Amino acid sequence: MEPISIPYRGYEVFECPPNGQGIAALMILRLLAGYDLKAASEADRIHLLAEATKAAYFQRDALVGDPRFTDVPVARLLSEPHATRVRAGIRMDRAGAAPFWDEAEHKDTVYLCVVDRDGNAISFINSLFREFGCGILAPESGVLLHCRGSMFRTTPGHPNAIAPGKRPLHTIIPGMLMKEGQAQMPFGVMGGNYQSTGHAHLLTHILDLGLDPQAALDAPRSFAFDGVLGLERTVPGAVAEDLARRGHRIGIAARPFGGGQAIWLDRERGVLIGGSDPRKDGCALGY
Repeated sequence: MEPISIPYRGYEVFECPPNGQGIAALMILRLLAGYDLKAASEADRIHLLAEATKAAYFQRDALVGDPRFTDVPVARLLSEPHATRVRAGIRMDRAGAAPFWDEAEHKDTVYLCVVDRDGNAISFINSLFREFGCGILAPESGVLLHCRGSMFRTTPGHPNAIAPGKRPLHTIIPGMLMKEGQAQMPFGVMGGNYQSTGHAHLLTHILDLGLDPQAALDAPRSFAFDGVLGLERTVPGAVAEDLARRGHRIGIAARPFGGGQAIWLDRERGVLIGGSDPRKDGCALGY
């Protein structure tokens, strides 16, 4: 299928289209593009990521479904005029209202990326949604089938309402960063609903803060979801206090957020720079 994309800091970010949530990752990045994240404090960056996440996920949950059954306004949601209107409602000193999530938890996902000697790049993600998917094994292949039909809503008329032959909204999104028509970095961040925020977090740490893929994957994470701004334990206490003063309901995450992989193609030096998230199994391997 045709991917969707937006420009960001001189690069092009590609995601899978609806019925996936790649559109939410692009909406977050489009909003963050209006701020100088390099000059911002850590608390400001977390605050902006939280506010952009809340805005994007609210629209994701309200508007995204299988485009064969519903009109998803992709071009409008990814446009700069739309981002400008949303930014106008973001305050640096005050947390905005948070949408609440009452659907099933997304988990049991694996992500990998590969770059060969010719510069061909693959960004791949797969998920069963639960430990053994739907519990059905494809004969002879040994492949378990997923149960992402759990993501359908039962609200009549909703874009993601259950219907025959329809695909549900899903969270698994492989990403690809491009530069002047060439692959720059295949990347992905697992973690169910966190994935769109994770994509934005990873890319801003590389493209705005100048970190390499491994350092960007190592960086402390936050996630504004279901009314709580979750912070990993590596976020400094003073930063958490600053965010609480802005009205965020802070929660210290019992488990880390997500897990990712990325490979940066340094074409000038003729090398590949890989990173593998310490939060999950995986490694960066060259041979």
